[in-house]
Amino acid sequence: MKLYKQQDLANMEDKERARFVNCLSGFKSANVVGTRDRHQQNNLAMISSVVHLGSNPPFLGFVMRPHSVTRHTWENIEESGVYTINQVGEEFFKQAHQTSARYPREISEFEACGLTPEFEDGFHAPYVAESALRIGMQLVEVIPIQHNDTALIVGEVRWVGVKEEAVQHDGYIDIESLGTMTISGLDGYHRTQRAARLSYAQPDEEIKELDIDGSSTGS
Repeated sequence: MKLYKQQDLANMEDKERARFVNCLSGFKSANVVGTRDRHQQNNLAMISSVVHLGSNPPFLGFVMRPHSVTRHTWENIEESGVYTINQVGEEFFKQAHQTSARYPREISEFEACGLTPEFEDGFHAPYVAESALRIGMQLVEVIPIQHNDTALIVGEVRWVGVKEEAVQHDGYIDIESLGTMTISGLDGYHRTQRAARLSYAQPDEEIKELDIDGSSTGS
C-alpha cells in the first residue's frame, strides 16, 4: 500500500488532486438540484454531496461554493427559498452529468441536457420528470465553512415523490429498485447491488439479515 502524505497531495497537479481527493469519501449520492429564478428561468445542477441531517424535522444538506464564482443554483435558492433534489437514475445519468457544464444564465440545463421540468402545485422550483425520487425542499439555514469558502446548505423536506411500490411497510425505500445511481470521485457512475438489510444493532445481540420489507430472514 502506498502512503500519500500531505505534501504529496500538495505537489499534485490541481486536476489530479481534485480527482484523487474527491474519491476519498467513498461512494456518494447522485442528485440534480432544480431551481427557478424570478424570471421563470429553470436551472439544474449536479450535486454529489447531499447528506441526511435529521428525520424529525426532516433535514437534508449539501455543500457548494456560493460566492467564489457565479452560482445560478445558489442565487435561485437564496432568492426563492425553495429547490428540489432529484435522484439520478440509470436512464438519464449522462444528461445529469452534463448539467455540471457552465451554461450561461439564459440557457436552461433542463432544455440543454434533454431533461423535463415539471412542478408540484404551489411549489416554485421544478423537479425532474425522469427522476424516480424527487424531493421538494425549503431553505432553512446556510452554514459557512470559512476555511475553504464553501457552505452547507440546510433544507427541510416539504414533499417527496416516489413510486409507491418502492416504499416498504417499515418506511425503508428500496432505492435500488428505482435504478438510482451512485458516484465515485468527480465522474465515476455506478449501478448498485444491495448485499443485505441488517437488524438494528444492540449490545449482546447477534446481527440478523432482513428481507427487503424489514422482516427477519432467520439468518
